[in-house]
Amino acid sequence: MGQDVRSPRGPRCIALVGPFQSGKTTLLEAILARTGAIPRAGSVDAGTSHGDSSPEARQHKMGLSLTAVTTQFMGESYTFLDCPGSVEFAHDMRAALPAVDAAVVVCEADERKLPQLQLILRELEDLGIPRFLFLNKIDRANKRIREVLDSLQPASRIPLVLRQIPIWNGDLIAGYVDLALERAFVYREHKPSEVIDLEGGNLDREKEARFSMLEKLADHDDALMEQLLDDIQPPRDAVFDDLARELREGVICPVLLGSALRENGVLRLLKALRHEAPDVTETAARLGVTAGKDAVGYVFKTQHLQHGGKLSLARLFAGTLADGDNVQSSSGEASRVSGMQAVGGGHDSKRSSATAGDVVALGKLDTIKTGDTFGNGKTAPASLVEVTAAPPVLAMALAAADRKDDVKLGQALQRLNEEDPSLTIVHDPQSHEMVLWGQGEMHLRVALERLHDRYGVTVKSHAPGIGYRETIRKPVTQRGRHKKQSGGHGQFGDVVLDIKPLARGEGFAFAETVVGGAVPRNYMGAVEEGVIDALRAGPLGFPVVDVHVTLTDGSYHSVDSSDQAFRTAARIGITEALPQCQPVLLEPIHTVEIVCPTEATAKVNAILSGRRGQILGFDTRDGWPGWDMVRATMPEAEIGDLIVELRSATAGAGSFTRSFDHMAEVSGRTADQIVAAHRQAAA
Repeated sequence: MGQDVRSPRGPRCIALVGPFQSGKTTLLEAILARTGAIPRAGSVDAGTSHGDSSPEARQHKMGLSLTAVTTQFMGESYTFLDCPGSVEFAHDMRAALPAVDAAVVVCEADERKLPQLQLILRELEDLGIPRFLFLNKIDRANKRIREVLDSLQPASRIPLVLRQIPIWNGDLIAGYVDLALERAFVYREHKPSEVIDLEGGNLDREKEARFSMLEKLADHDDALMEQLLDDIQPPRDAVFDDLARELREGVICPVLLGSALRENGVLRLLKALRHEAPDVTETAARLGVTAGKDAVGYVFKTQHLQHGGKLSLARLFAGTLADGDNVQSSSGEASRVSGMQAVGGGHDSKRSSATAGDVVALGKLDTIKTGDTFGNGKTAPASLVEVTAAPPVLAMALAAADRKDDVKLGQALQRLNEEDPSLTIVHDPQSHEMVLWGQGEMHLRVALERLHDRYGVTVKSHAPGIGYRETIRKPVTQRGRHKKQSGGHGQFGDVVLDIKPLARGEGFAFAETVVGGAVPRNYMGAVEEGVIDALRAGPLGFPVVDVHVTLTDGSYHSVDSSDQAFRTAARIGITEALPQCQPVLLEPIHTVEIVCPTEATAKVNAILSGRRGQILGFDTRDGWPGWDMVRATMPEAEIGDLIVELRSATAGAGSFTRSFDHMAEVSGRTADQIVAAHRQAAA
């Protein structure tokens, strides 16, 4: 294989990913302490971690946004990207993954988190990113490691290859045996592990486990397979070379053991990253970047500092970038680097330039956003990846508590959206509400906290309005007459209108059959406008749809008639006619597609039924073993907080997409309650 297989050069970038509360930030603290970047590891519980240190993260004791920290290990530079584990904040991870050389998937022996683990591994698999699995909290394990591995394997499409086995002291794990190194170590809390003799039962277990590891490596190495068949022990260097090559080719996922809280197993993880993780040249090749003198970089995170303006966290894949360089994105947007900083363990330092592999914070790239590829060449670089946000699943309508903060609120929301593109701001033209869409209850709650804490904007929020409409069942002919005399020219308009229902979904139509000039043609447009005015709110209080109105007759006055008079007459006619047309309430019905672990499908069906859903069917999720997809139709009013109940039933892994399907009649008590609530809100 050659020693160069395990000797990458240049700064490397590693993502720390994993299910919610698996210990990623604690592992980052342990890495920073072990590499000397900080005097000692901070604590998430105590609010002293160097990871996500925002006030909101401290308050909720969870990672809410990506943290980038650069440190040195054995003379080499490593930038670790600590990614949030909650599915509600997963966009930071998705945007960051294209920038990294490898990922460390932090998980624990908890089968309840298996669906979340599968979601994360699928992201890495689809992007072709080499990955280690760090089995954390090993000091709490109460199962044999083989059993744990067997339970985790369904989450991965490639073999999980055990690199270490534990050394037990009664019911406690006291250390581990490194199967590649063929050495035994005893844990020492907050210190490097101590080498001990490999003997007795541990030696027997090591031989069996090592042979199992080699068998999996031999599936992709014919020479190693022949050695095993001939009962020849392969050279240790060849085993390490195989581990490095097969990791980078994405055919195995090595599994390492440890306890981030006690800093156990951290040094061995760092050494595995040093010898086996690819470097920027391989990552650039994976992304299709060709080496050259021009810099090519990728922005994986945008931040707005309270007093420092906009910062773009970026990684360079080729060339050299200097502070002050003019750059352009792949879409042709131009900007200028105004300030360059290295990202460090709790502090940032200025830099004058960066080269391939470096992760830097670039100031004031106003036209370049998260997910953009950029370069300093004369032509715009090709886009390396396209990062799209997951469809939003929960919404709230909001407004500034103080009207004078309306402009401030708009600016703050724009900045939040730049930092987190999985937030979406929509202005509803019908309800005139500003609606903020996000990935879940906590996602929206944190957005409101940031509006208040960072930007000083207090907002009022409530559930968005539902798109109720009303229509009619019965045709009616109605005269509308407007006559007013008050000195000078009066007002006179007189129309006869035929109103009849249309088929569902046909909207609104207007026609005229006036003969003999009863209503002059120049007033026809005003009549139609008056009809439209009246249809904005029917007798039930909602916009009226699927109605055909025909102007059949009327009269006018040569002096007192006007556009405004006929518009008012038409509005009066429609307003008086609609209560006679047997108005009926309509509600929007959406098609919903839910993806969930198979063991939760029965719960999901019960949730749908309890929300007036009509289940259309379900099937296995294509390409996702152990997952189902359920299709149903549901009233929009029942979808509002569906994601909250769905996530609770699926250990945080389930999600859904929806699309409008049709409008359906609502009658009886449900309709009465909707109308009463609407009238009360409007009062």
